[in-house]
Amino acid sequence: MITKMGSIAVVVRDEKKAANWYKSKLGFVIKSNMEHWVTVAPKGARGAVLHLCKTKPLEKGNTGIAFSVDNLERTYRDLSKKGVRFTVKPRDDGWGLYAMFADLDGNVFWLS
Repeated sequence: MITKMGSIAVVVRDEKKAANWYKSKLGFVIKSNMEHWVTVAPKGARGAVLHLCKTKPLEKGNTGIAFSVDNLERTYRDLSKKGVRFTVKPRDDGWGLYAMFADLDGNVFWLS
């Protein structure tokens, strides 16, 4: 079951500089600062974070929006049974378990 918004990707040229901009200009807090996983959020905010994603524009269809789930494997099975089309089946690329699905118009969302 999807439990909350997890992250929203924002494409940036330099994730470290972007994180400092959000911190110094908007008063955001740097929540995580690892290689490809740099996130920020308003101070005191709970819930979704901005993932400062250093990359060329996101691949076609990828919204950069991630939903948190309570159990990825079970959610994958339940949504698959309902006819949800997954573009990436559950997998772990070394930074965490995730899957990706598409809506009717081909917009791709993440589950983690």
